[in-house]
Amino acid sequence: MSDFTPNIQVFCCHYTSQQTLAEGAEGLRKDGFPASVTINRLVCGGKLRVSSLLAAFEEGADGVYVVACPPDKCHNLMGSQRAAKRVGAVKKALAELDIEPERIEMFHLERGFHPEFVAVAQEMDQRIKALGPSAIKGDAK
Repeated sequence: MSDFTPNIQVFCCHYTSQQTLAEGAEGLRKDGFPASVTINRLVCGGKLRVSSLLAAFEEGADGVYVVACPPDKCHNLMGSQRAAKRVGAVKKALAELDIEPERIEMFHLERGFHPEFVAVAQEMDQRIKALGPSAIKGDAK
């Protein structure tokens, strides 16, 4: 599995990613943000649907994670709580399909806290590399 390069999709709340992404992809890469992670920005984590998370897997993602505000500091009141519930539902669905539920995760980060944004990307990159390719990959084709 040493040649395995995962496809990881992250769905980010606009507010938790705004300052981090200001330096652009090149700046993030210099700071250690893995090339295996593709950033998908959202107006709010609460707008993310279970179907979008599942579609990411169906379209080839080996791992998916969501970054949103801390539950008690959500800019849109309860958006990050809604996102966390939806991530939990997908974890449960993956487990029921005998697919590692660790392939999806929820992270609550403060606004503009750049080092943690990079750290969770590195954590997911290492986790998915250890798990290997997703069993879902290619099923939808």
